[in-house]
Amino acid sequence: MLKEFIKYYKPYKKLFILDLLAAFTVSLCDLVYPMITRSIMNDVVPNKDSRMLIVFALTLIVIFIIKAGLNYFMQYWGHVVGVRMQADMRSYVFTHLQKLPTSYFNDNKTGVIMSRIINDLMEVSELAHHGPEDLFVSIVMLLGSFLILIGINIELTLIVFAILPVIIIYAIIQRKRMNNAFKETRVKTGDVNATLENSIAGMKVTKSFCTQEEELKKFNKSNEVFKYARESAYKVMAEYFSGMFLLIDILELVVLIIAGYFTYMNKITIGDFAAYLLYVKMFIQPIRKLINFTEQYQNGMTGFERFIEIINEQTEKESKNPIELKDVKGDIEIENVSFNYEGNKQVLNNLSLSIKAGKTIALVGPSGGGKTTLCNLIPRFFEFDSGDIKIDGKSVKDISLNSLRKNIGVVAQDVFLFTGTIKDNIIIGKTDATDEEIIDACKKAKIHDFIESLPEGYNTYIGERGVKLSGGQKQRVSIARIFLKNPPIMILDEATSALDNVTEREIQESLEDLSKNRTNLVVAHRLSTIKNADEIIVITDEGIKERGTHTELIEKNGIYANLHNN
Repeated sequence: MLKEFIKYYKPYKKLFILDLLAAFTVSLCDLVYPMITRSIMNDVVPNKDSRMLIVFALTLIVIFIIKAGLNYFMQYWGHVVGVRMQADMRSYVFTHLQKLPTSYFNDNKTGVIMSRIINDLMEVSELAHHGPEDLFVSIVMLLGSFLILIGINIELTLIVFAILPVIIIYAIIQRKRMNNAFKETRVKTGDVNATLENSIAGMKVTKSFCTQEEELKKFNKSNEVFKYARESAYKVMAEYFSGMFLLIDILELVVLIIAGYFTYMNKITIGDFAAYLLYVKMFIQPIRKLINFTEQYQNGMTGFERFIEIINEQTEKESKNPIELKDVKGDIEIENVSFNYEGNKQVLNNLSLSIKAGKTIALVGPSGGGKTTLCNLIPRFFEFDSGDIKIDGKSVKDISLNSLRKNIGVVAQDVFLFTGTIKDNIIIGKTDATDEEIIDACKKAKIHDFIESLPEGYNTYIGERGVKLSGGQKQRVSIARIFLKNPPIMILDEATSALDNVTEREIQESLEDLSKNRTNLVVAHRLSTIKNADEIIVITDEGIKERGTHTELIEKNGIYANLHNN
């Protein structure tokens, strides 16, 4: 996983190296200060050398100015590296999400996915900047301090380093506990986001059914779980930090006592004693950085691990040599297709159906028969288990997904509109459409006059999910974008069942215009909308039970006739 993480530094390699060089230079500057202090106390002050005192003072001023400039560079450009890496990861994971099958989004909450893309990657960004920098600076400071300390007094240095294994062992023991605790908080953060996203999206329903108290209970429940997980994580972190700082304080005390004793015994000078205390302080500084790095590493790598989990999700399968659909007639052959949702009973079993180009086929029957499922299998929103589906003689599994879906238009009962303007939502399938093409599509969908009546016309903001439009208006916008897309194959999945009778009749006219010169597969509960279909297929959970025209099925007096009469 660490190897995977490092590859995201590659585009910013030069900037990253400059950041590390700046950190290295700052470390060297820090190492110079105790050496100058030692020289002032051992030589300059006893010899009353005012000239060297001024030289050392000016030298330190220059060093401090250089450090200030380098610290600015590290704080700004170092963070820029982290932010840019975070942006790359977020872009990469969003691109990957768009390639995942529909089943992934059925199984994972939107809030959890959002938390992984936003919250988790914020921690990754901090690790990307501070992690290598702190680690590199710590190593330089430890090695530099160690070499200089040995030069002052080997015995004292060995005593100091004898205490280090205790600190290291303690850190290793606590590390695993911190990792598990912070991973749990990531999971709970996603759950809170999911609950919140779901409650906000359904606020209108909540108000309608006066279930505010129930929603508050749901949120408080997930919020309490999150709070407990976070408190537990901070408890482990507190144990880790308090223990580490206690051990460091003990180290400082040992150095103070032993160095004082060595000075008393004339083994080291007063200047050496002062320098030694400064270097031990400096020696402890990288240890503190390593403690901070451990926390950052746990937070960042936990977030990165959750990021990798999404990246490792299997994308929709493309053929090794996908073909492009061109000059589509619209012949659809469904051959012995079987399908079942994961963990559920079989929905379709050896279903076969032939739809000739330019014909309108209607699917009717009780819920659970597989009508909508069949509509989802043709554009490969789901993968069928066995059999085959062919368009113009080509298997949909051999056709590139992009080419397949470009040639299929879907109008569903549950219309989804993106936050933005009416125009933004109409041009989704054809972003380079001219104004004339957009207006023509809206006229065919019988919504142009309504749009023109709005203060900002086609640039009118429609709110989140088109909340400012009525159900019929949203449906017309969805029909307009299909007119603009102009696909040879149409799938109408209960496109008018949620509308009132008047609106349904108006939209039905638009759908009839839309259906001309195309292959149409229509799922309908309101049988009045499919009387003119070329063929009506009655599907139950046992497969196809009846087929024929409206008149033929009425005369047959079977399932369809019973549905029609009731």
